[in-house]
Amino acid sequence: MSRFERYLTLWVALCIGAGVTLGHVFPAPFHAIAGLEVARVNLPVAGLIWLMIVPMLLKIDFAALGQVREQWRGVGVTLLINWAVKPFSMAALGWLFISHLFRPYLPSEQIESYIAGLILLAAAPCTAMVFVWSNLCKGEPHFTLSQVALNDLIMVVAFAPLVGMLLGLSAISVPWETLLISVGLYIVVPVIIAQLWRRALLARGASALAVTLSRLGPLSLVALLATLVLLFGFQGEQIIAQPLVIGLLAVPITIQVYLNSGLAYWLNRRFGVPHCVAGPSALIGASNFFELAVAAAISLFGFDSGAALATVVGVLIEVPVMLSVVKIVNASKGWYEAGARPSSPQ
Repeated sequence: MSRFERYLTLWVALCIGAGVTLGHVFPAPFHAIAGLEVARVNLPVAGLIWLMIVPMLLKIDFAALGQVREQWRGVGVTLLINWAVKPFSMAALGWLFISHLFRPYLPSEQIESYIAGLILLAAAPCTAMVFVWSNLCKGEPHFTLSQVALNDLIMVVAFAPLVGMLLGLSAISVPWETLLISVGLYIVVPVIIAQLWRRALLARGASALAVTLSRLGPLSLVALLATLVLLFGFQGEQIIAQPLVIGLLAVPITIQVYLNSGLAYWLNRRFGVPHCVAGPSALIGASNFFELAVAAAISLFGFDSGAALATVVGVLIEVPVMLSVVKIVNASKGWYEAGARPSSPQ
């Protein structure tokens, strides 16, 4: 890990602070950038996400993608956490903390809306940022790509009924255009660009690919930091105006991340899954597709709703908390491999 990566938590904290401050002091430029959207997908943020994940996708040889079938245990664990545990655990945590323990300290008229936002946040597995987390924990890139693609396919058919059931609604208006454009922007287009670029580089020799990858190395993390400045600049005014609410909403979200990542990591260890698969499995199992969650909350409940604010809090803590999970995964590799049971022959 480079010196820059070792201090990534510090850079993240500085960028979050800079984004909140700039968004509060100079709101007009951030409002203008926030308005550059197609189907509620912010185009500048999408561009930065491309810069985050294209260098990582450039490393992937799709000819070897079939090997991921050997890691069906890791795939099964991640699917279990994403679709059978995380949405329901978040609903339970929202009920416990927001409806009961924190109720006296929150606006009573927004209680149900806050819970709805938490559910929206947990119901969609992360699409783009997990490539960054997987790269930081030296995760198996083919597994990460396949798992994200599989989650996206499931999300197209499962997101609406799952959220509808958890919210107790008979029908829910899902922003399908946002979902489909997000999948295209964050998965399909970057994969195509990366593979065409990879093919062109390999045509000039393996050294051309190696040189390009070394030059692009820091780009993903720089794009991550720039994305943070933008996202927190967009919400700087709200964050400063409601610090107590932000802090209380962060509690169930933080617990949910550690709960689900820990469960996924432990299950993978029990099933003898290699650490390079267990790491991204735990990270994918815990992280959220906050772009879709924010868009759905605004579409369903309005921009100034408690649901929209709850999803923004998800953005607030996503990066620092996930970085801490990455550190735990990396630091515990020896413990993990010492206790992982050998997989049976496939």
